[in-house]
Amino acid sequence: MSSKIIEPGQIEASATTPPFVLLPPKDVFARRAERLVSLAEGHPLGAYLSLMARVSKAQDAVLENPPELPTLDAQALSTALKHDMPPLSVDTLLRDNHWQPLLEAWLGRFREQNPELPDPVNQALEQLQQASAKQRLDWAEALVGGRFSELPGALVPFLGASLQLAWTLWLGQVDGKAIREREDQTECPCCGSLPVAGVIHHRRPADGVRYLVCSLCATQWHYVRLKCSHCLGTKGLEYLHFDDSPYGIRAESCPQCHTSLKQLYLENAPNSDAVAADLASLDLDMSLAEQGFHRRAPNLLLAPGGDGASADAPATRDTH
Repeated sequence: MSSKIIEPGQIEASATTPPFVLLPPKDVFARRAERLVSLAEGHPLGAYLSLMARVSKAQDAVLENPPELPTLDAQALSTALKHDMPPLSVDTLLRDNHWQPLLEAWLGRFREQNPELPDPVNQALEQLQQASAKQRLDWAEALVGGRFSELPGALVPFLGASLQLAWTLWLGQVDGKAIREREDQTECPCCGSLPVAGVIHHRRPADGVRYLVCSLCATQWHYVRLKCSHCLGTKGLEYLHFDDSPYGIRAESCPQCHTSLKQLYLENAPNSDAVAADLASLDLDMSLAEQGFHRRAPNLLLAPGGDGASADAPATRDTH
């Protein structure tokens, strides 16, 4: 990279300190859909990426014209911000069940936009639509809690898409500037979820700065580079990638906790999206797993253990 890497000690001294939180743009799902369509061309998982593009298009359509929902408790939002707690706490809002009308809206729009779908997809959509509110809540709690074995794998991307839609919509009621930066913030300051990946920006005021991207609401928050976002370790970190990868992705692997987190370098892939790039680079996850690293970061559009592209070439290591 030609961009200067800003180290932890330089962040505070910078005359153009980057904002702590970056909320997603209103067309986040439209951009993701466009990127997935592009990535699907000639990809071993092209059919799946194309399906997820259609999932994202339906998310975008509902985000533009959502059903009427109760307004969130302004006092509760203010209190959470005052005490440095996530204002859109996933644990609290899941149980309120206000996300379920958005699930219904997304299911309706997705089926309207895609009248002809493979039988397994239709069966999964039908199972999700016919499930009781309690069953959906149980599945959703298992999904955001990373307990994938507690829900049918075929439902994951559709339930996950609905949850992403709900929390991204609710971000409109949150003042990102009111969220105070805390050191070593490893979970989303808006909803408390884990990041799906890191993003290295390439434009001011965040040139060369890393943000973590929430797997649920797509909020980005600043997290210093060269530090594991799981165990906070700083020694022996390696950055693994395939030499011919077109996705701008490298995986930060930590020898202390044996976890990995993908990093998306926007300088190398300016129009990329963290969720889309993650799905397109599952072969890197397989290579990392073979080397003893496991991913902590969830992708709510993917059930772990599914079919993936084979990793024929070993990943290249960069040590920092």
